[in-house]
Amino acid sequence: MGLFDKISEGLSRSRDRLKEQMNVLLDRGPELDYGFWEGLEEALILSDIGAGAATGIVDGLRESATRKALPDAAAVLSLLHTRMADAFTLAEEDIFALDQVLVLFVGVNGSGKTTTVGKIAHEAAIAGKKVLLGSADTFRAAAIEQLAAWAFRAGVEVVTRERGSDPASVCYDTIAAAEESGAGYVLIDTAGRLHTSDDLMRELGKVVSVVRKRSALPVKTVLVIDATTGQNGLQQAREFNRSLALDGLIITKLDGTAKGGIALAVSHELALPIYKLGVGEGIDDLKDFDPHAFAKALVGDFGK
Repeated sequence: MGLFDKISEGLSRSRDRLKEQMNVLLDRGPELDYGFWEGLEEALILSDIGAGAATGIVDGLRESATRKALPDAAAVLSLLHTRMADAFTLAEEDIFALDQVLVLFVGVNGSGKTTTVGKIAHEAAIAGKKVLLGSADTFRAAAIEQLAAWAFRAGVEVVTRERGSDPASVCYDTIAAAEESGAGYVLIDTAGRLHTSDDLMRELGKVVSVVRKRSALPVKTVLVIDATTGQNGLQQAREFNRSLALDGLIITKLDGTAKGGIALAVSHELALPIYKLGVGEGIDDLKDFDPHAFAKALVGDFGK
């Protein structure tokens, strides 16, 4: 199955939800009147792409309709996926394509952080990178064992400490081990943090600060968001970004939700790039993000 097909399959529930909204819009007639534009913006908001992104997309389509003298609603909707793709914030570089980088993975419990780290480690090892993992999620039951299992599967080393150890110390030890072994591709799984807890977020901020000061490698902080959380995922991202100054996002569990539009909402509002999408449970189901492929998969037939 090709990349687009896999993303399209993963977004099927989200696409069906958007199509329902679009069909209601088309049923009212082809006229490009006030009701059409209001209905289109409402349909996009109901698809979880966020009010800010929805307004920008509709304003852009309205301008194109005037400039190109588009005849009807169908002609406008044929441009929807392009405008949607343009609303994403793009990455200046693919940090996971670098040979020298340290990536801290943050997020709430259950977002899929540990599995994501394992899949990226597997992919990087196959590409010939010298990978080292750090298990700084020292509080969640079985997190250390889970990451160790992924390390074994990928054929890479992992730095672990006993459960309950100080996460910052684990990060420090991971950096030291990377320097000793010559590993230049370091992935650290941090403990899940509730974005609503100021104390826990401050603690995580200290962990990130320690790593940025100690590491000779460029340090990137990536938030892993479970797409099934919908608008709550946007609130998570706001709080994590405020506390940690995030570099980007990974969106997981897109195959299990009708709320895939949240990827656009977060990227657009916080001006953060999306690096990867989780579209299944398989080891190869973490895909590089492409805004045009995502938008076409989300919009479906209306993007043709």
